[in-house]
Amino acid sequence: MRVVQWSTGNVGRHALAGIAARPDLELAGVWVSSAAKAGKDAGELAGLGRPLGVSATTDADALIALKPDCVLYTAMADDRLVEAVEDLKRFLRAGINVVSSSPVFLQYPEGVVPPEMIEPIREAAREGGASLWVNGIDPGFANDWLPLVLTGVCERIDEVRCMEILDYSTYDQGKVLFDIMGFGREMDDLPLLLQPGVLSLAWGSVVRQLAAGLDVELDAVEEVYERLPAPETFEIASGTIKEGTAAALRFEVRGMRGGRAVCVLEHVTRLRGDLGPDWPQPSGQGCYRVKVTGEPNYELDLRLVGTDGDHNTAGLKATAMRLVNAVPAVVAAPPGLLTALDLPLVTGRGL
Repeated sequence: MRVVQWSTGNVGRHALAGIAARPDLELAGVWVSSAAKAGKDAGELAGLGRPLGVSATTDADALIALKPDCVLYTAMADDRLVEAVEDLKRFLRAGINVVSSSPVFLQYPEGVVPPEMIEPIREAAREGGASLWVNGIDPGFANDWLPLVLTGVCERIDEVRCMEILDYSTYDQGKVLFDIMGFGREMDDLPLLLQPGVLSLAWGSVVRQLAAGLDVELDAVEEVYERLPAPETFEIASGTIKEGTAAALRFEVRGMRGGRAVCVLEHVTRLRGDLGPDWPQPSGQGCYRVKVTGEPNYELDLRLVGTDGDHNTAGLKATAMRLVNAVPAVVAAPPGLLTALDLPLVTGRGL
């Protein structure tokens, strides 16, 4: 299957390496947003130390004209939702299947965004006879198949809680950390992520998909958060966190039924390990945790660490490979906007 990689940032460069590692996938092209990357070999952009024989380009029309089987879209969408959705619709109308890491609300949009926002995407898929699947590690595997598989050994389920417990100090993405999540900003300066309704837009898809997988109808989705300041000035990979500015964040998006939370997405994000000592602590360097309360009670930790020793590298790799490994299933699927509930088990290749 011929695949075009769309962007080569934190996730995209790992996706390039993943495409190169699968013998059933052929890298047909690479799109980049900057002239500085244009003309460079994909192997260099992926950090592989060897050429892949495909040069990056800023010419979107030329790549679409290649008619690949699939576009692997990892371009930043958090601050350009409209543009990202237009990109996806363009691919679909051209008859090109898409696996994408964003916009995250498309993971399971039912009840998250109005139908009038989703119908044009479905119409583009029908027009081109192509499919779109949005996923990753979170939103994605850590809170769709992982918890649903665990519930398969339950007699009774009272609550399913999916948690990300990570130190983001080595995550080198300043736009996400400072502009979107609000780290390093004054405590009374409300960032994009914490504007009313944004948490539910981004992760409401998680709790609603979990509920659908468990055949539970939710009454409402609620969101809560708390932040902690830096006790003194310190440095992280993306820049400086000044004393008194936001340095830790904990939030929940709760799917409610009968006045209680039944499906919960919780994030505990620190920029230093000693912050929020009374908050949930990770297993290993960092983890995704699934807690099922019922009969019996379960707690499952998915520890992550890259071959470079960093857990954030592992998270980026996991997001990339969730998409790369799903390409054959998405290409084979009927046209439309797909969710994890629509696909068979997605696995890696080779031992």
